[in-house]
Amino acid sequence: MKCETCLTAISPGEGYEHSGRTLCEDCYLDVVAAPKTCDPWAVYSAKNTMSQEVTLTHEQQKILDLIKARGPIDLEQICAALGITEEEFRRDFATLRHMELAGACQKEGQICFTLFDNPSD
Repeated sequence: MKCETCLTAISPGEGYEHSGRTLCEDCYLDVVAAPKTCDPWAVYSAKNTMSQEVTLTHEQQKILDLIKARGPIDLEQICAALGITEEEFRRDFATLRHMELAGACQKEGQICFTLFDNPSD
């Protein structure tokens, strides 16, 4: 049996069913535990730990730097400029949003990503 997302071999009894698909443990966790950008508890937790030194991952810092330099910027432009997938972007952006470092806005009918302090840029 193989994972229907990443095609990794799955031993009998080790697969997880989700929405009619058989997934390996990693892909299953990616689906059910994906960070959500609109999560009040995560924002509260992030704000309460912000008094400590903020440490971003390399990928999160690259996204933030790109948004600072070229924002507001749409999803396709971010992914193309950084060579990342939409899933990778969304995972890292959720953390930046929880920390109120980056946000989203509509510009000319399109969702764009910007600095949290400049949502109307």
